Amino acid sequence: MSVINQNSSLLWKIGLGIIAFFILLSLNPCVVIPAGHRGVVLNFGAVSDKVLSEGIHFRMPIVQSIEEIDVRVKKNETKCEAASKDLQTISSIVAVNYHLREDKVNELYKNVGLNYESTIIDPAVQEVMKGVTAKYSATELITMREQVSISVKENLENRLSKYFILIDDFSIKDFQFSTTFTKVIEEKQEAEQRALKAERDLQRIKLEAEQKIATARAEAETLRLKNASVSPLMIQLNAIEKWDGKLPQYMLSGNTIPFLNIK
Repeated sequence: MSVINQNSSLLWKIGLGIIAFFILLSLNPCVVIPAGHRGVVLNFGAVSDKVLSEGIHFRMPIVQSIEEIDVRVKKNETKCEAASKDLQTISSIVAVNYHLREDKVNELYKNVGLNYESTIIDPAVQEVMKGVTAKYSATELITMREQVSISVKENLENRLSKYFILIDDFSIKDFQFSTTFTKVIEEKQEAEQRALKAERDLQRIKLEAEQKIATARAEAETLRLKNASVSPLMIQLNAIEKWDGKLPQYMLSGNTIPFLNIK
């Protein structure tokens, strides 16, 4: 009887152990943080100072929960409406590549939450764009676009860094002005192109005229030198070279026999 009681007690303990094991598994005491993520530990919903890195970790069931946060580089695009210093309306799409500071995701989660793109990034981009473009005229925004981009990026980095959001890359896409201003710019460019073409045509005509004058002067100089080099003796020598040796059979009164110089 004693043996039976001992066996029953042992089976009871084993059963309780199995039940406790399955209860523990159902409470999920282990958590796996995937690559490119960090885990924010919550103690009864309160954010702790501990941040879990990639890999497997243990947590206290019921007491602790884990919030996974992506710390990989992500892209955010924001539509912006702003005005230049000369009150020209500007519309653009600003693309920002960013990532979260890994050791401070708990602070971001505690102060902002997971909707930081719509809560922090989008408003920051719009405010920075408005502040920077207001310092430049519409023409300067076109001719100094690189400088404008650098200024926007620097201001945006300063604004987002206090939320532990770090910028990796930045670009301004579809930088457009109002239809009226765009038409004025196009007409100005067309007028400049026409003026440039007219100037080039004038230069070409002037060059062609100078070339013709130079050619005429060269031909006149060649003719002058040729005429200056011709002498009576050379004329006679040239005639002798062409003479067939026969004297003319008939001569008019007053004509002389060619090539005979009595002197």
